[in-house]
Amino acid sequence: MKRRLTELAGWLQAEGQLLDNVVVTGASIDSRTVSPGDLFIPFRGEQVNGHQYVQQAIEKGAVAALWMKDEPNAPTTIPLLFVDDPEQALQQLARAFRKELTCKFIGITGSNGKTSTKDLMASALAPYFNVQKTEGNFNNELGLPLTILNLKEDTEIAVLEMGMSGFGEISFLSTLAEPHYVVITNIGEAHLQDLGSREGIAKAKFEIIDGLQKGGKLFYDGDEPLLQTLVDQTPELEAVSFGYGQSNDLAITEIISGDTGSQFTVAGVLSGSFTIPVYGAHQVKNALAAILVSNELRLDGKQIASALMQSKLTDMRMQPLVADNGALLINDAYNAAPTSMQAALQFLHETSLRSKKWAVLGDMLELGDNERHYHESIAEQLRTIELEGILLYGPRMKWLYEELQNNGEQTTVVWSENQYEPLIEKLQSLTDEHTIVLFKGSRGMALETIVKALEKQ
Repeated sequence: MKRRLTELAGWLQAEGQLLDNVVVTGASIDSRTVSPGDLFIPFRGEQVNGHQYVQQAIEKGAVAALWMKDEPNAPTTIPLLFVDDPEQALQQLARAFRKELTCKFIGITGSNGKTSTKDLMASALAPYFNVQKTEGNFNNELGLPLTILNLKEDTEIAVLEMGMSGFGEISFLSTLAEPHYVVITNIGEAHLQDLGSREGIAKAKFEIIDGLQKGGKLFYDGDEPLLQTLVDQTPELEAVSFGYGQSNDLAITEIISGDTGSQFTVAGVLSGSFTIPVYGAHQVKNALAAILVSNELRLDGKQIASALMQSKLTDMRMQPLVADNGALLINDAYNAAPTSMQAALQFLHETSLRSKKWAVLGDMLELGDNERHYHESIAEQLRTIELEGILLYGPRMKWLYEELQNNGEQTTVVWSENQYEPLIEKLQSLTDEHTIVLFKGSRGMALETIVKALEKQ
């Protein structure tokens, strides 16, 4: 963004002070990460009042700030716009700036794989277009407007991740962003405690079509019956399916895991071979969305394949690392739900990258009343994998530990409720260069603590 502060005042129909000759080039809600040229947006919460940090933001380079009309003691020496509600003002600014942009917008949601799909999408397009994407976890009612306001004027494609925890949230984000293309990666079990059922989750994710521009397209997980039902109920929607099933518009026909990542072939809308520098069949499935949208934007198979080979994914998504003792560590510990846990363990079952296999699993959070069942049910899949050991972390993983013990599990199984050290010591003493170790757990379990203790420095 590059707009005069007087223009922003017009967008908000807000009065202000010292507006003349001020040019805004971005927006920030955190005084610690302000960039020169930013508009600082303070929020007033129960614990922290952001207005206290306005002066600090200015000193770090912000050129102006919003100020709530009922907040006393507004400074008189810095440019301010006076608003009733800073959050609504942030969203209105993003909405107004969005309408002035001519770039293509791509919206991505799903229970799992949003960030990986976003990264793969941006990687596939970046050699051929000026691409910006959601950074970090800026995918909610505050993060998405900030992402839009920080788009550069010459951006050709904006890849936006959209997250949610309840009904109406994806609809709000979609109608704000007005995407040309939207993607639903899958339907899992995350947020069951808020949405009640997988059917509820599917309906909440399907809200992403609410802001879809006329003539736009939905790209969706065609292996998910709940999504297929919603697509069938929306005949006016142009939708393209992807997945493992050969009836999908783009289908995976073969996957081979190698030292450089996952090699796979596809058939359907286009046919060809591709490689992504990351492991897991679920990551290959995420790549299908990137291939489809890239093809929609007139890139051919060779161009897409060349770009995907150089993909850069956010850390902790099937991220390969090497331990001090030579063991291969697969860090997939950014988040976990039953669906993504199953996918990660399926990779461990199928891989031949190392002869000895270990699984380090942390609690899966936000699963509602059935959380015990979901943890215990992991045991069935674990028994299909030839494992040297299973290390479990977190209070909920005690259910899985007991399930494994009750059924006579012969593999080494260790459970720790809240101490990383016993698990670190076990891995340091019992793994070597012939070992692959998978780490999978919800974000709150911070399994990367164990990874960092083992990783080669």
